[in-house]
Amino acid sequence: MRLLIDTETDTYVQAIAAVQAAYGLRPVVPDDWPTASAVEPRLGPETLGSDNIGDGWTEQGLFRVVASLMPGARAVLRRIVDLGGTASYDEVQRYFADHPTAPILPAKIGGTLTSVQAVQRRVGPSDARKLLQRDKRARLYGIDRPLVEGLNRAFALADARPDLLRR
Repeated sequence: MRLLIDTETDTYVQAIAAVQAAYGLRPVVPDDWPTASAVEPRLGPETLGSDNIGDGWTEQGLFRVVASLMPGARAVLRRIVDLGGTASYDEVQRYFADHPTAPILPAKIGGTLTSVQAVQRRVGPSDARKLLQRDKRARLYGIDRPLVEGLNRAFALADARPDLLRR
Protein backbone atom coordinates (compact mmCIF):
# COMPACT_ATOMS: atom_id res chain seq x y z
CA MET A 1 0.00 0.00 0.00
CA ARG A 2 1.19 3.51 -0.75
CA LEU A 3 -0.29 6.50 1.02
CA LEU A 4 0.55 9.99 -0.16
CA ILE A 5 -0.05 12.94 2.15
CA ASP A 6 0.70 16.42 0.88
CA THR A 7 2.01 18.28 3.92
CA GLU A 8 1.51 21.63 2.20
CA THR A 9 -2.23 21.24 1.57
CA ASP A 10 -3.49 18.44 3.84
CA THR A 11 -4.21 19.21 7.48
CA TYR A 12 -3.13 17.01 10.36
CA VAL A 13 -6.72 15.81 10.84
CA GLN A 14 -7.01 14.95 7.15
CA ALA A 15 -3.75 12.99 7.28
CA ILE A 16 -4.89 10.99 10.33
CA ALA A 17 -8.25 10.26 8.67
CA ALA A 18 -6.47 9.06 5.52
CA VAL A 19 -4.25 6.69 7.55
CA GLN A 20 -7.29 5.37 9.44
CA ALA A 21 -9.13 4.76 6.16
CA ALA A 22 -6.09 3.02 4.68
CA TYR A 23 -6.10 0.55 7.59
CA GLY A 24 -9.80 -0.13 7.27
CA LEU A 25 -10.85 1.92 10.27
CA ARG A 26 -13.85 4.19 10.05
CA PRO A 27 -12.32 7.65 10.16
CA VAL A 28 -14.03 10.58 11.77
CA VAL A 29 -14.43 12.98 8.86
CA PRO A 30 -14.16 16.62 9.89
CA ASP A 31 -16.74 19.14 8.68
CA ASP A 32 -14.09 21.10 6.75
CA TRP A 33 -12.95 18.02 4.77
CA PRO A 34 -13.07 18.96 1.07
CA THR A 35 -15.40 16.98 -1.15
CA ALA A 36 -13.90 14.93 -3.97
CA SER A 37 -15.05 17.45 -6.57
CA ALA A 38 -13.33 20.28 -4.68
CA VAL A 39 -9.95 18.55 -4.62
CA GLU A 40 -7.70 19.56 -7.47
CA PRO A 41 -6.33 16.59 -9.45
CA ARG A 42 -2.61 16.05 -9.04
CA LEU A 43 -0.46 16.89 -12.00
CA GLY A 44 1.51 14.04 -13.48
CA PRO A 45 3.59 13.20 -16.55
CA GLU A 46 0.41 12.29 -18.42
CA THR A 47 -0.49 16.00 -18.47
CA LEU A 48 2.53 16.67 -20.70
CA GLY A 49 2.39 16.30 -24.47
CA SER A 50 2.99 12.96 -26.16
CA ASP A 51 3.48 14.41 -29.66
CA ASN A 52 6.90 14.46 -31.30
CA ILE A 53 8.42 17.91 -30.66
CA GLY A 54 11.69 17.16 -32.39
CA ASP A 55 13.87 14.20 -33.30
CA GLY A 56 11.61 11.65 -31.60
CA TRP A 57 11.35 13.54 -28.31
CA THR A 58 8.06 14.19 -26.53
CA GLU A 59 7.44 16.31 -23.44
CA GLN A 60 6.70 13.09 -21.53
CA GLY A 61 10.02 11.62 -22.69
CA LEU A 62 11.88 14.75 -21.64
CA PHE A 63 10.24 14.54 -18.22
CA ARG A 64 11.36 10.90 -17.87
CA VAL A 65 14.94 12.06 -18.46
CA VAL A 66 14.60 14.96 -15.99
CA ALA A 67 13.02 12.69 -13.35
CA SER A 68 15.72 10.01 -13.79
CA LEU A 69 18.72 12.30 -13.41
CA MET A 70 20.65 12.58 -10.18
CA PRO A 71 20.05 15.98 -8.53
CA GLY A 72 23.40 17.45 -9.64
CA ALA A 73 22.93 16.46 -13.28
CA ARG A 74 19.35 17.76 -13.16
CA ALA A 75 20.61 21.10 -11.84
CA VAL A 76 23.24 21.37 -14.60
CA LEU A 77 20.70 20.53 -17.31
CA ARG A 78 18.30 23.07 -15.85
CA ARG A 79 21.01 25.74 -15.84
CA ILE A 80 21.66 25.16 -19.55
CA VAL A 81 17.91 25.30 -20.25
CA ASP A 82 17.62 28.53 -18.21
CA LEU A 83 20.40 30.02 -20.36
CA GLY A 84 18.28 29.39 -23.46
CA GLY A 85 19.81 26.06 -24.39
CA THR A 86 23.42 27.10 -24.98
CA ALA A 87 26.19 27.39 -22.43
CA SER A 88 29.94 27.08 -22.40
CA TYR A 89 31.63 24.40 -20.35
CA ASP A 90 33.52 27.09 -18.41
CA GLU A 91 30.33 29.04 -17.71
CA VAL A 92 28.62 25.96 -16.25
CA GLN A 93 31.74 25.04 -14.31
CA ARG A 94 32.05 28.53 -12.75
CA TYR A 95 28.34 28.68 -11.89
CA PHE A 96 28.38 25.41 -9.93
CA ALA A 97 31.85 25.77 -8.38
CA ASP A 98 30.53 28.48 -6.04
CA HIS A 99 26.84 27.52 -5.98
CA PRO A 100 25.42 28.14 -2.48
CA THR A 101 23.11 25.09 -2.30
CA ALA A 102 24.33 22.60 -4.95
CA PRO A 103 28.08 23.01 -5.51
CA ILE A 104 29.75 20.68 -7.99
CA LEU A 105 33.53 20.47 -8.04
CA PRO A 106 35.03 21.68 -11.34
CA ALA A 107 36.59 18.25 -11.89
CA LYS A 108 33.14 16.61 -11.67
CA ILE A 109 31.20 18.79 -14.16
CA GLY A 110 32.26 16.67 -17.14
CA GLY A 111 31.05 13.47 -15.50
CA THR A 112 27.84 15.15 -14.44
CA LEU A 113 27.16 16.22 -18.03
CA THR A 114 28.05 12.74 -19.31
CA SER A 115 25.43 11.24 -16.99
CA VAL A 116 22.74 13.11 -18.96
CA GLN A 117 23.66 11.00 -22.01
CA ALA A 118 23.66 7.82 -19.92
CA VAL A 119 20.13 8.53 -18.69
CA GLN A 120 19.01 9.40 -22.22
CA ARG A 121 20.25 6.01 -23.45
CA ARG A 122 18.26 4.29 -20.70
CA VAL A 123 14.92 6.19 -20.82
CA GLY A 124 14.99 8.34 -23.96
CA PRO A 125 13.86 7.49 -27.48
CA SER A 126 16.20 4.95 -29.06
CA ASP A 127 16.60 6.75 -32.38
CA ALA A 128 16.93 10.34 -31.13
CA ARG A 129 19.99 12.56 -31.33
CA LYS A 130 21.68 13.43 -28.08
CA LEU A 131 19.55 15.74 -25.96
CA LEU A 132 22.62 17.70 -24.93
CA GLN A 133 24.82 18.41 -27.97
CA ARG A 134 28.50 19.10 -27.38
CA ASP A 135 30.84 21.11 -29.57
CA LYS A 136 34.24 19.98 -28.28
CA ARG A 137 36.25 22.56 -30.23
CA ALA A 138 34.18 25.54 -29.02
CA ARG A 139 33.58 23.93 -25.57
CA LEU A 140 29.84 24.59 -25.87
CA TYR A 141 26.80 22.60 -24.87
CA GLY A 142 23.55 23.13 -26.71
CA ILE A 143 19.97 21.91 -26.77
CA ASP A 144 17.67 22.36 -29.79
CA ARG A 145 15.08 25.17 -29.31
CA PRO A 146 11.93 22.93 -29.40
CA LEU A 147 13.51 20.68 -26.78
CA VAL A 148 14.33 23.68 -24.57
CA GLU A 149 10.63 24.60 -24.56
CA GLY A 150 9.68 20.99 -23.78
CA LEU A 151 12.27 20.84 -21.00
CA ASN A 152 10.87 24.05 -19.51
CA ARG A 153 7.48 22.33 -19.24
CA ALA A 154 9.12 19.18 -17.84
CA PHE A 155 10.96 21.24 -15.21
CA ALA A 156 7.71 23.05 -14.32
CA LEU A 157 6.12 19.67 -13.58
CA ALA A 158 9.25 18.63 -11.66
CA ASP A 159 8.88 21.76 -9.51
CA ALA A 160 5.20 20.98 -8.89
CA ARG A 161 5.82 17.28 -8.17
CA PRO A 162 9.27 16.76 -6.65
CA ASP A 163 8.01 13.41 -5.34
CA LEU A 164 8.37 12.06 -8.91
CA LEU A 165 12.10 12.84 -9.08
CA ARG A 166 15.08 10.65 -8.31
CA ARG A 167 16.72 11.71 -5.07
